[in-house]
Amino acid sequence: MTVIIILALVALFIGLRLYSVLGERTGHEQQPILKPAEPDALVEPRMSRPSVVQPPASDGSDLAFLPTAGPGVRALLAADPSFDVARFLEGAKAAYQMILEAFWRGDLAALRPHVDDNVYEAFATAVSQREKDGLTLDNRLVNMDQALITAASVERDIAGVTVRFEADIAAITRDSDGQVVAGSMSDAVQTRDLWTFRRSLASRDPNWLLIETDEEE
Repeated sequence: MTVIIILALVALFIGLRLYSVLGERTGHEQQPILKPAEPDALVEPRMSRPSVVQPPASDGSDLAFLPTAGPGVRALLAADPSFDVARFLEGAKAAYQMILEAFWRGDLAALRPHVDDNVYEAFATAVSQREKDGLTLDNRLVNMDQALITAASVERDIAGVTVRFEADIAAITRDSDGQVVAGSMSDAVQTRDLWTFRRSLASRDPNWLLIETDEEE
């Protein structure tokens, strides 16, 4: 009986020791396993707020025609639906440069097909006078600032458009020895010219003829 009691006490003692050891955290316990996200789960992207950029204020340089020329331009478009304002202005700027450079060189043959009789006579007279004086022009079109339609009209089948050209021109006049007698290549002069072009809408020729030149004060 005594032996049984002793064995029972020994078993109880061993059990208490095992519980005290197993019940403690040793620092090597397994960390909990995180469940991976479902493969079909969608993550909503975080949308950044778009920045609002204000358009720059217009300084008027992007205009194609003055408001006062609007009725004439609309009448021209009604009479000739193929008329394109932007394309016309591009052609007008090219004609402006080509005619001026031909005049400066004294090349009347180059500008003759693009101007009417009155304009041609004015240019020819000026070129002739330069030659008599022994002078030559060494001008340069430095920059074309703006080409703007200031007036337009349609009378019967004749269309007329006036364009204001704003440009910077470096002008030099040389004598027969090539010496500079007027102007400076380093000092461009701002010019504002009014050129009027005309075209018959009944003609198959799409080209416009320069019929008048003037300076805007």
